[in-house]
Amino acid sequence: MANTSSRISARIAAIQESATLAVDAKAKALKAAGENVIGFGAGEPDFPTPANVVEAAIAACREPRFHHYSPTPGLPELREAIAFKTKRDSGVDCSAAQVVVTNGGKHAVYNTFQVLCNQGDEILLPAPYWTSYPEEITLAGGVPVVLPTTEAHGFRVTIEQLEAALTPRTKALLFVSPSNPTGAVYPPDEVEAIGRWALERGIWVVTDEIYEHLTYDGHVFSSMPGLVPELMDTCVILNGVAKTYAMTGWRVGWMIGPADVTAAATNLQSHSTSNVSNVAQAAALAAVSGDLSAVVEMRNAFARRGRMMFEMLSKIDGVSVLAPEGAFYCFPSFEGVLGREIAGRTPQTTLELCEIMLEVAKVAIVPGEAFGAPGYARLSFALGDDDLGEGVRRIADLLG
Repeated sequence: MANTSSRISARIAAIQESATLAVDAKAKALKAAGENVIGFGAGEPDFPTPANVVEAAIAACREPRFHHYSPTPGLPELREAIAFKTKRDSGVDCSAAQVVVTNGGKHAVYNTFQVLCNQGDEILLPAPYWTSYPEEITLAGGVPVVLPTTEAHGFRVTIEQLEAALTPRTKALLFVSPSNPTGAVYPPDEVEAIGRWALERGIWVVTDEIYEHLTYDGHVFSSMPGLVPELMDTCVILNGVAKTYAMTGWRVGWMIGPADVTAAATNLQSHSTSNVSNVAQAAALAAVSGDLSAVVEMRNAFARRGRMMFEMLSKIDGVSVLAPEGAFYCFPSFEGVLGREIAGRTPQTTLELCEIMLEVAKVAIVPGEAFGAPGYARLSFALGDDDLGEGVRRIADLLG
């Protein structure tokens, strides 16, 4: 009899399923089966893509030049526009030649670690972290070095933690602000201090700026290479149109880095995906070349919803939560609830608690285990006000 364990490579078999996508898929399947499920799992805006972006895509479909292969690192006009937008929004000077357009932000993460990592290289990864980061690092042969952060310090890593984790194998720090899943935003002085620490130690920084325009209540986005320009020779910026322009399904992201890194990423991409869909690139060009009026509307709605969710969660006995500073997530602690009897069961982990919520209350949230933070869970407030209110009320009733 054949050994079925060898049918799939060990490298791929070791990948964990995306917990956020799994929760979203399960919620949608239950909805399709007629269940009245409210899903807090998806990390995407609930707004439509702006009309001018859609019209640009329609026009691109009719252009014969877009019916054929285009340069692997992206349409020249889009790369120019991304470089201009990066200067405008991040304060970072870069050229179009430093930009590689990718199939979404996730692909940019994948390319970056494939290019930077040798086997055994250590990547400093503050937790809670986005669920795909450790998988992308591991696939590249790297070793995620998880640095837990605390609610008491706003889920922000400290220089002391970074220094303590440093070894001769440390290759890079993965830095994210605003944060998915916590909604934390680092103040500018901390961003600059971490950037100067990395520069002094000769450590690469991979900085994910995908939520740059979604900050609230006086908190502001700060780009690390914008504050520490000398870092640009050992820094890769990750970004995309998904969150700012409600374009998650269009799959356009990018990476910006030194010439040798982007050349290597282009070579890698030429053998994996080649160019990103030209129609999606044309849509992205319209997005990044236009103004930010669409994101202002979204940001105002998210700010209102975030306050609403925070206030409602804060009233639930045993639940502790920080007000979201950015992105569109609340990240409450349910540690005060674990061990209680809930609907005839006694959950000991947030994984078990989330299963009960979905089965009994018909509410889907993502357990903190997916983000390296047991005891917590992520709730997206990128959904309508009525569903948001009803969903949190169901949670309160279940835990009450």
